[in-house]
Amino acid sequence: MSESIEAMVKKILEDMNTKDSNTNTKVTVNSGNSSKFTNATAADYPIIDKHPDWIKTPTGKTYDELTLEGVLDGSVTAQDLRITPDMLNAQGAIAADAGRPAIKNNLDRAAELVSVPDDITLSTYSALRPYRSSKQELLDLADRYESEFDATIVADFIREAAEFYEERKKLKGDN
Repeated sequence: MSESIEAMVKKILEDMNTKDSNTNTKVTVNSGNSSKFTNATAADYPIIDKHPDWIKTPTGKTYDELTLEGVLDGSVTAQDLRITPDMLNAQGAIAADAGRPAIKNNLDRAAELVSVPDDITLSTYSALRPYRSSKQELLDLADRYESEFDATIVADFIREAAEFYEERKKLKGDN
């Protein structure tokens, strides 16, 4: 019995992932420090145990609404299983309070990336490979992240890469 349920859940998740990859859903995000959870501390960890009421899906479902029955009846979708900027910001605040600033920085950047469609994120990885982009292309990409997605941390990272690539002769045409 449990094998058939497991197989059914795998099939449903595959179907949901296929549907999600064919649609570009933009999630609206308040980036960076505007989260209501930026005052979380190490005492709030793990959030799932200490504050399950904080957990909301991008579609507004609560943690308690994420059930196997919901997956089976279609009321829980792949979009419901994505993390939100608020949860990434809460985890970042916890990391900072625990003395882990590098982890906080990574989580802040991740919170910004939630609003970026997957195809843009993947093309950005490609654009950031050495010799793939001109400096202007990278600067334009950074401007896009800042203006379309309010992703200032990511935009600054791309601008820094553009400068680094220029210094190290890693821009398109340098090879």
